[in-house]
Amino acid sequence: MPDKLNSCSLQLYSKVLFLCHLIILKSTEMLSILDSVDSTNNYAMGMIHADLAKDGMAWFARQQTAGKGQPGKIWESSAGQNILLSIAIKPAEVFFQNQFYFNAAVTLACFDLFKSYAGDETSIKWPNDIYWRDRKAGGILIENKLMGETWKWAVVGIGININQTSFSKRQVNAVSLKQITGKEWDPMLIAKELHELILFRLKDFSQDRLNEILVRYNENLYKKDQIVRLKQDGALFETRIKAVNESGELQTIDNIERKFRHGEVEFVFQHS
Repeated sequence: MPDKLNSCSLQLYSKVLFLCHLIILKSTEMLSILDSVDSTNNYAMGMIHADLAKDGMAWFARQQTAGKGQPGKIWESSAGQNILLSIAIKPAEVFFQNQFYFNAAVTLACFDLFKSYAGDETSIKWPNDIYWRDRKAGGILIENKLMGETWKWAVVGIGININQTSFSKRQVNAVSLKQITGKEWDPMLIAKELHELILFRLKDFSQDRLNEILVRYNENLYKKDQIVRLKQDGALFETRIKAVNESGELQTIDNIERKFRHGEVEFVFQHS
C-alpha cells in the first residue's frame, strides 16, 4: 500500500535509526552493504523519510531478520547465501498512469539476469516472481511513497536464491541458482549487476517502450496457454492462462473468460 507518512516525528526517528542502528560494512555512493537488517525495504523507506536517499540508491544485506514478502507473507533467506536487495527509485512520469509497467520493467530485468545464469527454463510467474521450471527462485516487493497524489518514490525489494540449498517447510517449491547450475556464486556480485541493469532499463524510459514491455512480459509468462489450478475465496478451479493485461490483471479462460487483480487468486501446486 502507498506510504503517505511524512511527519516530522517520523523523519526524526528515521535519522536517529540510521545514526545508531545498523553497521554498514561497505559503501559506494549508490550501493551499500549491510551486515544485518530487519528488512532492506524498511531500511530504504527509512532513508527516504530521513531525506538521505538518492534516486537509484541501493542496499544489499547479508542477513534479514524480518524479511518482507507479499502482504501477509515473509521472505526467508539463509544469512550470506542470497540476494537481499532494495533500490530507491523516483519513477518516471511515464509510469504514473501505467504503474503495472514499472513493475513489469523491473521484473523483466530480474528475469533476464537470472535467465542469463540459469537458462531457458526461467519464467515470470504473475505478478512478479522469478520461476525456474515449477520452482520459485526469486520474488519482488514494490512499496510506494506518495506526496498528495504524486508518486514520489518506489522501493523495489528483491530476493533471489543464489547459494541456499536447504529451505523451510514453508518454501517447498523454492530453488536456488546453485541447485540449478551445481556451482557456487557470489551473491554480492550478481546483486551489483542486477542493480546496474535495473537502473539502465528504467533510464530515459519513454511512452513508446510500454507496449514492448508488456509483450516481453507475456512472452515469458509462467504457464502461458496452459491449464493451471487456482484458488479464490477457498474455491479451487482449473483455468487456462491467457495473458496479463496493461492493468496488471491476470486473464484466463475456461468455460468463461476471467480477470484477476493481484491478491484475488493464488496458484495451487500439487504439493500445496
